[in-house]
Formats: sequence, C-alpha cells, structure tokens
Amino acid sequence: MNANVYQHFRPEEHPFVDSVGDWLEQVESQYAPYLTNFLDPRQAYIVETLIRENSELKFSFYGGYEHAERCRCMIYPDYYEPQIDDFELVMIEINYPQKFTELSHGKILGTLMNAGIKRDYFGDIISDGDRWQIFLAKDSASYIVNQVTKIGRVTVHLEERPYTDIIIPKDSWVEETTTATSMRLDAIISTVYNISRQRSKQLVEASKVKVNWSVNERPDYLLDLLDVVSVRGFGRIQIQGLEGKTKKEKFRLRLGVLRK
Repeated sequence: MNANVYQHFRPEEHPFVDSVGDWLEQVESQYAPYLTNFLDPRQAYIVETLIRENSELKFSFYGGYEHAERCRCMIYPDYYEPQIDDFELVMIEINYPQKFTELSHGKILGTLMNAGIKRDYFGDIISDGDRWQIFLAKDSASYIVNQVTKIGRVTVHLEERPYTDIIIPKDSWVEETTTATSMRLDAIISTVYNISRQRSKQLVEASKVKVNWSVNERPDYLLDLLDVVSVRGFGRIQIQGLEGKTKKEKFRLRLGVLRK
C-alpha cells in the first residue's frame, strides 16, 4: 500500500488497511480468490475503497441474505465467477423453550463472545420476534454448535438449517435524513435520539455506546461513512450517506436508524 492511502482512514484502522493490502497481494501473486472472515459495514467500505483505488481485482460481498449487515468478501481475479457456496456460510437456528423465555441480540452476542469466539467468525444474528438465527463461517460452525449449550441460564441447542428456512428479520433500518452541527459521537446521538448533548456525553462516558461493535468512551470521536453506533436502551444508528453541508455549515446526513 502506498503511504497516502492511510490519510483516508483513522489511525486505529491502519492495521486493517495493511491486512487488506496483504489480501490483494496474495490474490495477485497466486491468481486465486481470497475469502475474508465477516466484515462490519465500515470494514467492507475500506475493502471496497482500497480495491477500487489500488487494483484491477474484483470483489463480492455476501452475508447469507440480501440485506445482511455483516458480510464475507470474496476478492478475486477477473476470470473467476463466485457462487454462493464459495462464501462458505452456514445458517444456524437457536432452539430454545420459547414459551418460558425470551432471547435478545445482546444475550446471544455476549454468549458467543464469552465462549471465546471472535466477532469476525460469525455474521448477523436475526430474529422474527420468536425464532433466532445466526450466520457462521463454515470452518468454525461445528466448534460453535458444540461450544454453545446455554444462553444466560437458558439451555439451547444450535442446529444447522437449510437456507430455505431463513426467517424474515423483524428489525429493519428506517432511513432518516438529518443535519448535525458536528460528526462527533455525542452530537450525532443527541441529534438522532433528541436528547441533550450532556446526556449523550454521559451515555458515551458510561460505556453504553459502541461504534462498530467496540465500546467507545470518547464523546469527541468523529464518525465516518458506514460506521454503526449502538446506544444501550435507545437503538442503533448507521451513517449511510454524507451529503455535503448546508449554508449554515451543518453536515447533511442520510442515516439508518433502529429505535428501541
């Protein structure tokens, strides 16, 4: 990667930029496709930007269903045509006593992380309100299925299911447009959820906010394209488009919002 590539990205993203550089080099030198683990939308954006700017290679994203948020990326030379099977995904359903208990995205995510499963080994966790399904990388699926027998205090059984059994996820992003005085984390939270800047700052400092699935305690952290912000108790925000500034120098934003 040439040095000026880094200026488009945050310092903490530079190691990931280096990894992408290694993947591109590998595909070019071996003239064979490379499949990544699951990427979040921001990482997918970085991959796409780097491929378009630095190589003639092609790429496809797939996360198990049409609007998947977390996807694997296939990077390949132009002779290759990827098929869905090449993404090596497995869909798992969580069987649990529905009459007696409720699962939540947070509980399932926490269980997988506590079992030592890295976040890039599994994709979206989806629900229609009752049933829950997870997309996994094929090579770690059997380990995860054997490892996870409880979620919280609830005994569960993870079972591989065919794609024809996929549920229609209940939570979908609502697109909203807004303007914000700044791209700071506390400013965006305060704008979207209509709370005071002080309150949003407190939420961030109390570790109740994640940016791209990692706790972020910096109210002044600057958000960028395709970042996903989750605010405990409020919902989630995705920066889907940066559309210039207004006459009063406010940022015009296109957002995906999930409200609790």
